[in-house]
Amino acid sequence: MRAWLQPAIVGLIVVSAFIGLYVGLQRNPEPHGVPLAVTGQQLATEVQQTLGDRVDVHQAADAASARRAVLYRDAVAALGPNGDGGLRLDVAGANGVSTTNAVTGLAATYANQAGQHLETADIVPLAKYDSRGLSGFYVAFGVTLAGFVLAQATLGLSHVLPLRYRFRLIWGFSAACGTIAAAIAGPILGALPAPFLPLAGTLALLAAAAAFATKLLGTWLGPIGVPVATLLLLTIGNSTSGATIGVVLLPRLARIVSGLLPPGAAIRAVGDLSYFGGAHVAGPLITLALWAVLGTLLVGLRSRQVATRAGQVATRG
Repeated sequence: MRAWLQPAIVGLIVVSAFIGLYVGLQRNPEPHGVPLAVTGQQLATEVQQTLGDRVDVHQAADAASARRAVLYRDAVAALGPNGDGGLRLDVAGANGVSTTNAVTGLAATYANQAGQHLETADIVPLAKYDSRGLSGFYVAFGVTLAGFVLAQATLGLSHVLPLRYRFRLIWGFSAACGTIAAAIAGPILGALPAPFLPLAGTLALLAAAAAFATKLLGTWLGPIGVPVATLLLLTIGNSTSGATIGVVLLPRLARIVSGLLPPGAAIRAVGDLSYFGGAHVAGPLITLALWAVLGTLLVGLRSRQVATRAGQVATRG
């Protein structure tokens, strides 16, 4: 293949993957295994039988237990009797519009078949300035992009800036990026109600994870590394993050990938900190930290290998 054709082919692959994933995943989303807390054994059994594998019913002893499952993000909604012969569905609007609409539609399907009236209440609403629930996605996308761009720039500094200074640059930038992003999205614009310091730390980890993942791929794979990082982080990572379309509406493989890549992990952490008291924030933070730390170690290893080979060549010469 002629060298001048390679950039064009890589560009076509990137645009095809970007459009295919973003448009394809939202083309006909189907709920599967939606976690739904249901009060009482009889109702739980009936709901599971009616809705099948579209829901993952979590039986709750009482309405309070079912409600707690929603408040702590163990379920996206709680269904139970309303005391007037009908049903009550408590949803968490903070899970996003697509998820809320999906679980409301499923509950309505059961209620219609059971001949019961359904009333709905949002017990974890979105913030006033996050009316569509997309602020976390845009913040995470911006931070990921910033880390990606910085890493791409540092790849060209390998011959003029020692490795330890490049590491300091990335970690320092990540801390500053996380702080600025958290300040803008949090106290300045009021779009993310998460506590400032945990939010800033999460976004700093995201910036470091994106930067070191990009630098890792660029260091080990050479010129093709940056396009691979583009596909991994900006295309696959963001399209499967669960922000533009709820995780419960993603195909099974996309759900798995979503939790393993930095954008998906960060969006889960930001949502958890903003609306669910940080109940499940540990897992996403560990994922981000692993990307950042392992990326640092593997880039360092590769640089030592290159230096060792260069020394051997010089000795032979």
